[in-house]
Formats: sequence, structure tokens, C-alpha cells
Amino acid sequence: MDRVIYTSLTAMRGSMARQTAIANNLANVNTPGFRGEIAEAQTIWLQGSGVGGRAVSSEEVIGADMRSGAIAATGRDLDVAMRGDAMLVVQAPNGEEGYTRRGDLQVAASGLLTTGDGHPVQGAQGPITIPAADAIKIDEEGRVWVVPAGGDPENPQQVDRLRIASTAGSDIVKGLDGLFRVRSGGILPDDPEARLVTRSLEGSNVTATTALVEMIEASKSWDSQLKLIGDARDMDSATANLMQLPR
Repeated sequence: MDRVIYTSLTAMRGSMARQTAIANNLANVNTPGFRGEIAEAQTIWLQGSGVGGRAVSSEEVIGADMRSGAIAATGRDLDVAMRGDAMLVVQAPNGEEGYTRRGDLQVAASGLLTTGDGHPVQGAQGPITIPAADAIKIDEEGRVWVVPAGGDPENPQQVDRLRIASTAGSDIVKGLDGLFRVRSGGILPDDPEARLVTRSLEGSNVTATTALVEMIEASKSWDSQLKLIGDARDMDSATANLMQLPR
């Protein structure tokens, strides 16, 4: 019975991992530029004496759904959406270069330009810092313009330009911090021809109804494996009773 029990146990662990990925997708259904996570089950064959021919199921996040989300106009000057496969270059928490499709930019109290989740946005000279200004605008080429405090609105000044990277031909992977990186290390090349949709945001590519259906399926899979463990326990008890010698 141990084979049945351990097979069901690994399947239950896989269902838990799948539910975790789906729950994360549902939690980010309204997050700008979010790419849904994809979980997939894989078979791992055990090696060693006495376990030949046994396999366990391992389900984990293997990648992200790279389909584009819908772009909607917001009218906010610091909202931008990337066209095509371009990605915004940001600084990851560990100081490395990361990439994101999230374009709800903010100006921190220090003047640092960040994404909505707090990652510093990179420009040609490093992290972009916005001076005191009456107005801030980003054009479709990624150039950041400001009207200095008390300055002439008809004469804006360019502060920097957003770094936009191209993912064409590169193998990128999504990290636990929600940022993308090159799988084998390194950085993506800048794309000077990339264009933005200004005063707009790209939405999440997660569909709530689809994610809910997937969550129900994962829950049913869990229940099925739990029932199988219960059946194996009952069969084991019945076998033990059958083998008992009469008194």
C-alpha cells in the first residue's frame, strides 16, 4: 500500500503547488503588466535500492504566460504601456538589472522614479531622479520631460530617457520578486526603436474566470488523492484483519 500512499502524497503536494500559483495569479488580476504564472507537473523517477520503478510527481512554476494584456487609457501622465515585446528596465532589490511590463510609474518623496511596486526605473545614467517640478510628462520614445518649479510650461526640459529593453531572441525567466531576468545571466539589449503608449496602462493577462475554474480543478484533484489515501488505509486494515489467526 505504501506505493499508492506515496503516489497520492506527491500528487497532493503538486495540487498545493498548483493552487499556490493560481492563487497568486488571482491576487494579481488587477496588477498592471502582470504575466500569469504557469505551473506544470513533471515525473521524477526514484533511484536506489528497493525503489526501482517508483516515481513521484513534482509540480512547480516553470514559466510565465507572455501574452500581452489589454491596454487602456488612464489619462495619467506617468502611466506608460510598452508596445510589442519590449520591457522596462528597473533595478531589482539585490541591485541587479530586472525587467517588467508594469508601467504605473510613481515619484517617491526622494524624487526617485519608481514602478508602482517600488522598483527604481533605470535611465541612460542610472536610476532616474525627478527634480522639483510643476509638471512631468513621458513621451512615446520614453523621454522624461519636466517643467521646473516656477518654470515656463511652454519650455519643458528633458531629464532622462527610460531604458527599454528588447526580449527578442532571449530566454527570460520570471523571479519570485515578479521581475524578469535573462535565464543564463547577463542583460537584455536596449531597444532604441521601442515605443510607448503614453497615459495608458497594460492590464494583467490573467482572466479571473479561467483562474477560478483552474482552482476548482486543483481542489478536486486534491480531494481525489485524499480519498485514494483513505481507500488504501481501509484496504490495508481489511488485509490485516484477514491475516489474523483465529483464537
